[in-house]
This record gives sequence, C-alpha cells and structure tokens, in this order.
Amino acid sequence: MYIAILGRQPALGIAELERTFSGKSVKLLYPQAVSIDCDGFEIQNFGGVPKAGKIIAELPHSDWHQVSQKIVHYYTNEWSTFDGKITVGLSAYNFTVDAREVQKTGIILKQKLKKYDTSIRLVPNIEPALNSATSHHNKLGLSDNKVELLIVRTNDNKVIIAESTGSQNITAYAKRDQERPKRDAFVGMLPPKLAQIMINLASGDSSSTNKQCILDPFCGTGVILQEAVLKGYSAYGTDLSDKMIEYSHDNLDWLSNNYHKKFDYKLHQGDAMNTKWQQPIDIIVGETYLGQPFSAPPSPAKLNEVMQNCNHIITEFLKNLMPQIKTGTQICIAIPAWCDKNGHFNHLPLVSTIARLGYKPHEFTNILQNDLLYYREGQVVARELLVLTKI
Repeated sequence: MYIAILGRQPALGIAELERTFSGKSVKLLYPQAVSIDCDGFEIQNFGGVPKAGKIIAELPHSDWHQVSQKIVHYYTNEWSTFDGKITVGLSAYNFTVDAREVQKTGIILKQKLKKYDTSIRLVPNIEPALNSATSHHNKLGLSDNKVELLIVRTNDNKVIIAESTGSQNITAYAKRDQERPKRDAFVGMLPPKLAQIMINLASGDSSSTNKQCILDPFCGTGVILQEAVLKGYSAYGTDLSDKMIEYSHDNLDWLSNNYHKKFDYKLHQGDAMNTKWQQPIDIIVGETYLGQPFSAPPSPAKLNEVMQNCNHIITEFLKNLMPQIKTGTQICIAIPAWCDKNGHFNHLPLVSTIARLGYKPHEFTNILQNDLLYYREGQVVARELLVLTKI
C-alpha cells in the first residue's frame, strides 16, 4: 500500500491515479491525500502527485503527542544499529500542530539515537509539512539514509505513517519547461506536469506504450508531444499555424539532443476542424482553443461571444475527429472555463451535450468530471479537462 500527497488541485491527482490503478484502488484519506492499493509506485510518472510513500503503519488514534512517541520509539529501535549518517525529514498533514511541534519530534529522536552513536541530520521545518522542493533538493526517499516520514491524519481520525519513496523532480520539470528553445506566451504555456496528467487521464491503465501513437491536434509548441515521447509513446502533432509546427520541431529536436535519444514523432500543419489525420491514431491528448486571455471577468456579452466561438471550434474539431478514430478510443482534451467575480465557473455548452457528438465522459469513483479544473488564484480562464471515450 502506498500513499500519495496531492497537488494544488487534488482532483486532478485523484483522477490521474484512478485512471492508472482503478477507482476501487484509490481511497481518499483527507482532501490532500489518498492511499493506493498497488504493488509499486513511481512518482515521476505522475504530474498530480508531489510526494508519495510506502505505508508502514496505521495508528487508531490521532493525538499528536501519542503519534510522536510511537515514531520516536519505533525509529530509535530501527536505526540504533545504522552505520552512517541519516538525513531525516518529518511532514505532518491534517494535524493541528505547528512546525515547532513536528520539529520537536525529530529533535527527541535525534537525542535518543545519539546514545547509540547514530548520527542524524534533521531537515528543518518551516511548516508542519516539508514542501516538495525541500524534499527534492534533500533527495529524501531516494536512499536508505535519506528518509522522510509522511504522517497523515485521516478523515476518520486515524493516522497513516509512510516512508517517502521520493518527490517530484521539479528540476527536470523546470528544465523541460523553461529551457526549451521555442516558447510562445501568446498561445499559452501548458505546464509539463499538466501535460503528464492529461496523458495519464487519456491512456488509463495501459501497461504498454510500445508503438501506441498519441495525437495532439492543437500541438502548439509541443509540450504534450514531449511528455508523450518521454513516456515511450509515438507522438503525432498538428497545428493550424506553420510557426507552431516549426516550434514543436525545434523543441523536440532539443529534447532528443538533451536525452541523447531518438524519439518517434511526426508533425504537419492542419486545421483541427477539417484535417484528415494519418493513421494509426491510438490516443488523443490536446489543449484546444482557449479563447482570448482576460485579466478580469469580462462582461456577460463579451463572455457569451467568446464562449460561442470556442464552443464552435471545439465542437467542429470533435465532429471531424469522430469518423477518424475507432470505437473505444480514449481522449483527454483541455477546454476553457471562465471564472466569474464570485468564483463560479462558466462551462462550454458542449460539456453537457457531449454524448450527442458520440463521446462518453469517464465516470470517476472519488470525484466528478466537473472537478477537473486547472487554474491559478485570480485567473479568469481555467483549463477544464474532459476525459472521453468514443462511443
């Protein structure tokens, strides 16, 4: 059994895990964490999971003082004969304790182990839980002498203790995002993490990516294509703009040079509303047209105009795609949703009528389809992820 600590928008991580391991295998512990019934968990495969760990204990009580005593007792015995120095981090989730209380547990453990000549370097807590950047830079969970304990109080007042198996490699994400030679803020900048989530949402529990082709019909600068080839897929990108095809080509060449590996991909110009794509097409993943950016919620008239335009383009794309793919083909597309001044989202009309176009939305166990929104605080235009199957 494993535990996953979820990201800023936890529904995305839950959906990603459900599609990979099945809804029955994923259990909500509290809004920011789930347990996963699986044999192994490789965190670098998941864009929506900043941290993960292997569960080692479950306690029937949630009093921090008692939990702290258990941790100190267990790891004093566990590490009393350890040869070498141990780097230790403690992260407490869903507890009403401050960073000092969490740090105090580590200090007591350090003092106990000193009697056995076991040396500990304690990673300092600024918050009750270490952020993923701190975990990553300290390489916690990546070896026997670099340990992070993930301590989670569940909704039913139990406590799960897990040993971290690593955190997201934010250095690698930043490199793929910021060091690509061609970027274009005008067409939007899809984060590599989100591209990874979208690929997982579309591919589901597919155990083999060999020779499967992912089509991105709105490829832009090629972020989805780069994440697809890194996961072992063949990538196929089209875009209305010749400039974007050139940018995708340059970025994928850059990726190939950086990884010293030849990737399988093809690109050509094409309007998603009428292009005839080359076969085979196994999976579709793409960020569609999101309309113009807004710094503040637009007037109702302007919003209606933009919504109708986006709805038309995306509907025509889905109509064009329909006869070109097989029944059962999996799809994940990002479409726009607009946040009003009250924090409510306006969704495209096609969301509620998608079945009329020949597509079935995926039914999740722990979340709703409408929960799949990616946005930042104060952002007007959000990305809504649709996970679909051709009927």
